Amino acid sequence: MPSTDFLSFSYYDQSCPDLEGIINRKINEWVNKDYTVAASLIRLHFHDCAVRGCDASILLDRDGSERMANGSKTLRGFEVIEDIKAEVESKCPKTVSCADILTAAARDATLLVGGPFWMVPYGRKDGRVSVANEAEMVPMGREKITDLIEFFQSKGLNILDLVVLSGSHTIGRSTCGSLQYRLYNFNGSGKPDPSMDAKYLNFLRRKCRWASDYVELDATTPRTFDTEYYINLENNMGLLSTDQMLYSDSRTIPLVTALASQPSIFNSQFAVSMVKLGNIQDPQSQDEGEIRLNCNFVNP
Repeated sequence: MPSTDFLSFSYYDQSCPDLEGIINRKINEWVNKDYTVAASLIRLHFHDCAVRGCDASILLDRDGSERMANGSKTLRGFEVIEDIKAEVESKCPKTVSCADILTAAARDATLLVGGPFWMVPYGRKDGRVSVANEAEMVPMGREKITDLIEFFQSKGLNILDLVVLSGSHTIGRSTCGSLQYRLYNFNGSGKPDPSMDAKYLNFLRRKCRWASDYVELDATTPRTFDTEYYINLENNMGLLSTDQMLYSDSRTIPLVTALASQPSIFNSQFAVSMVKLGNIQDPQSQDEGEIRLNCNFVNP
């Protein structure tokens, strides 16, 4: 559950004063080379915090770790965090956790593609435990809405957080392979998902001839962090079934409608929900955690 007792905005003021500058410059470099990195970092941060809290356990590169789970196979951005960590270690050795770097990187990536800014409190430790089976519990885009709500609630996040954080799908991509069932054989019916707009369905069938291809999560403004994602849901153009379901359930429809028409509310609430996400902590990770010298491996 969220616990901010040990997190502080001034945590690195003395020990690594240029930390935010280092992270910001690196994120600028990476996103300028490849804008899709921004969405990947936000997703990587979510997958980290959704298992054992925000402790960089997703970054551990070893047999049986979260990173090796089936649900983690399409995660990207690991090399960005490695690059930032190397720079931070050269300036402030043995000081800054990988968990704090990933949390701030997700914020700066959001900002760079037009999203809001928020203050990140620091002081997270890097966890030493990382289990692939636990990562399989993270939503993958085919869950029922009640399952999503319950998963978020188990992390201390509410229905508003679910709808708002789903709005990060205003940028980013999905593999075509994860959509095939919606395009051709929804729930074993041998037919496409009836909730999908017919023109959008035809577009996706043309776009996704190969399972290995990618398709934008927001078909309208894929490079801009905006509320078009919610407008797409109102037009039956949600790419993942878990996106579109937000506009078919009485608990979430009013939130989608409100966010679609009020960009300022979406931006301010996205910042609030991302702070809540970044503050999810597991007491064990914090008590037994460390400052990893290399984000991919526990310290020897």
